[in-house]
Amino acid sequence: MGTVFVRPCDVRDEKQVSETIRDVRQELGEINVLVNNAGTITVGPTDTMTADEYREALEVFFWGPLYTTLAVLPDMRKRRSGRIVNISSIGGKISVPHLLPYSVGKFALSGFSQGLRAELVRDNVYVTTVYPGLMRTGSPRNADFKSKHRAEYTWFLLSDSAPGISINADRAARQIADACEYGKLELILTLPAKIGIKLHAVFPSVTSAVLSAVNRALPDPGELGQGKAKGAASTNRITESWLSALDERAAKRNNQVPNPIPVTS
Repeated sequence: MGTVFVRPCDVRDEKQVSETIRDVRQELGEINVLVNNAGTITVGPTDTMTADEYREALEVFFWGPLYTTLAVLPDMRKRRSGRIVNISSIGGKISVPHLLPYSVGKFALSGFSQGLRAELVRDNVYVTTVYPGLMRTGSPRNADFKSKHRAEYTWFLLSDSAPGISINADRAARQIADACEYGKLELILTLPAKIGIKLHAVFPSVTSAVLSAVNRALPDPGELGQGKAKGAASTNRITESWLSALDERAAKRNNQVPNPIPVTS
């Protein structure tokens, strides 16, 4: 059994990141592997998104990994050994409707991660970029939903729960660990994500048309406007039915305890 050291840290704060890296080294020794996996997500039409949502996404998805990377990189280069794993998303390859701040942040992380790998290979430090598709983590109940928040939560949760197009978090973790061990350039998780990314690379106009059609099927701006509610405060009969059973199971396994927070406006 390995030793586990848990320490809270706001990755948006460079000082906290530096202090956390220092404490980890003191407790466990040199850092051989860095996994950047902090996340945030706000779901809703672009008309309801504010500059703060975009700012937060960039702070979490780009600045956070940058701060942690800068903190561990000098020692990795000095030892000529290390692994950095950046968890991006299919949203870092294809910008998804109703998830624009999220996609913007993931695109920034993807660009940083890809360029970083090219520069660090000569130092025997390997950067792996991971592009998950839909994953059954149980986290939608803790995401933020705007506008018609119950309708937004419904499509988001059911997509996340669907067998065949989503992947179990444990299975994803095993694949990520293998990619890290072997220093792979990138890892795309789920077959639909692989197909979508390849299709977009070859026929971007086709994927644009498909996403436009998807957008027309998604909820229009509604009652909350720029206000937002947690998924746990946006439930209905559909989201509480057997259709979300796989995500409910994942929520219990991954400690995604429902935490209803009052709707804000």
